[in-house]
Amino acid sequence: MIEDMKIFHNTYEFIKWLHTLLNKFPKSEKYTMAQKIENTSLNFLESIIQSNNDFDKKQSLQKAIIELDKLRIFLRLSKDLQFISFDQYEYGSKLINEIGKMLGGWYKKYNIPLS
Repeated sequence: MIEDMKIFHNTYEFIKWLHTLLNKFPKSEKYTMAQKIENTSLNFLESIIQSNNDFDKKQSLQKAIIELDKLRIFLRLSKDLQFISFDQYEYGSKLINEIGKMLGGWYKKYNIPLS
C-alpha cells in the first residue's frame, strides 16, 4: 500500500510543510513562483504514486527524478530572491535530499543506471 512507503510519507509531509511556506510568499509571487513550486511538488507525488503502481517503473521514476531536481532549483531560487529565509531553505533542502536518497535507492533497486 502506498501509504506504507517511507518515500510517500516523507513526500507527503514535505508537501504539507511546503504548502504552509508558499502561503507566506509575496502576493506578487503567489500565482507565479509559488504556484510553480506547488505544481511541481504535486507532480512529484503523482510520479511516486505512479511508480508504485507501474510494472515497468523506469519512466515514472525518471519523471520523479526530474520533478525533484526542479524542486531543488525552485527552492534555491526562492531563497536567492528572498522569498524564504536561509533556515527555511536549509530545512527544505534537507527534506528534499532525504527523499532523493530514497528515490535513488528505489531507482537502483530496479537496476536502472543513473544518468
